[in-house]
Amino acid sequence: METSMSFSHDMDNEYEKLIRRMNPPRVVVDNETCKNATVIQVDSANRHGILLEVVQILTDLNLIITKAYISSDGGWFMDVFNVTDQDGNKITDEEVLDYIQKSLVPDSSSLTRSVGLISSLDCTSIELIGRDRPGLLSEVSAVLAHLKCNIVNAEVWTHNTRAASVVHITDQETGCAIADSERLARIKDLLRNVLRGSSHSREAKTVVSFDATHTERRLHQMMFADRDYERADDNGDLDEGRRPNVSIVNWYDKDYSVVTIRCKDRPKLLFDTVCTLTDMQYVIFHGSVDAEGPEAYQEYCIRHVDGSPVKSEAERERVIQCLEAAIQRRVSEGLKLELCTTDRVGLLSDVTRIFRESGLTVSRAEVTTRAGKAMNTFYVRDASGYPVDAKTIESIRDAIGQTILKVKGAHKDSKQVAEESQSKTLFGGLFKSKSFCNFSLIRSYS
Repeated sequence: METSMSFSHDMDNEYEKLIRRMNPPRVVVDNETCKNATVIQVDSANRHGILLEVVQILTDLNLIITKAYISSDGGWFMDVFNVTDQDGNKITDEEVLDYIQKSLVPDSSSLTRSVGLISSLDCTSIELIGRDRPGLLSEVSAVLAHLKCNIVNAEVWTHNTRAASVVHITDQETGCAIADSERLARIKDLLRNVLRGSSHSREAKTVVSFDATHTERRLHQMMFADRDYERADDNGDLDEGRRPNVSIVNWYDKDYSVVTIRCKDRPKLLFDTVCTLTDMQYVIFHGSVDAEGPEAYQEYCIRHVDGSPVKSEAERERVIQCLEAAIQRRVSEGLKLELCTTDRVGLLSDVTRIFRESGLTVSRAEVTTRAGKAMNTFYVRDASGYPVDAKTIESIRDAIGQTILKVKGAHKDSKQVAEESQSKTLFGGLFKSKSFCNFSLIRSYS
């Protein structure tokens, strides 16, 4: 029986490949039709998850999707996106346009091209999830530095008292992935002890993985599995004013459920909602997205993969809660700090230790190294719940280096430093002015 089922599954996969070869994706990039955006149209044989793959490619390039029209009824998929760069301009860079075209051609394995992926041969991936608390990132990075692990890339999200992170590490001496099972077991045990710093009943988890999974999609999956969407009784009312407006009604004539989302617009919002619906095993048949103003509007006609619309009030409420959580996970409250300098082992540990000792907590972080440069973004808040003090930020910048750590978030009390100096540093010259680079000029697709 198992052999028969396996044979049938293999036949289905081969049939899908044949259909894709017979109906290759067609990508049309148009810079003429719309005066303020580049129009990208994708036509392809339909399969579950293809919309997410396309959106993932566009968002990984840091493109802003201002409008989208989705249609994937039957065996064919068609989507039209209006996109701009971060400054609201059309996309004219031939390298970017060529990348988009090549990423969507037949058998291109578009997911493996995504910026959020790291080859399992290059580094070891560690997934962490536990209760959020001030100083957690500092403790995690200190443990890894002590174990002679270099943090190549990392992303940290916090939501609803939970913290999740995907960290890519290499061996400090060899610069390669860590494969020794005993060493990995020790890393897991020590990190799990850090995550268990609270007696909270929900379990902390540490997983070592060699799978090449898109980092941000994996974070959504981890927090969903951790049930971060469940509203806490003690803070549900506090978040009511900021909660996204999500509604679901059934369209009985067409046997669809219609999901409508209204919320403040932000980058990667479309990816977050499409990712969540896809991983919850819902298929988006039709949809429209409008994010040209400060508020984003999304509407999707969905069915579960078994062909049914939302069947119960409990299911409807669960989908709403999961979409709300997906939107709020990436909402970054706090001051945005960008750090760019020459990378070295222990850098993240040193920086986050200064944050912790200065009374700040990290609510979200993106850590990247490329060509020997560390390019890190932190969203920080006062650990006591008060507004971040401008003097505290200036003290931190003096310690790390004024030109190395930049304040990017709005901070009404902070003073603009006309002539930045980095003579004061706790690291004895480890941060040098020549190591500074403009973070915004580093292309995420390189």
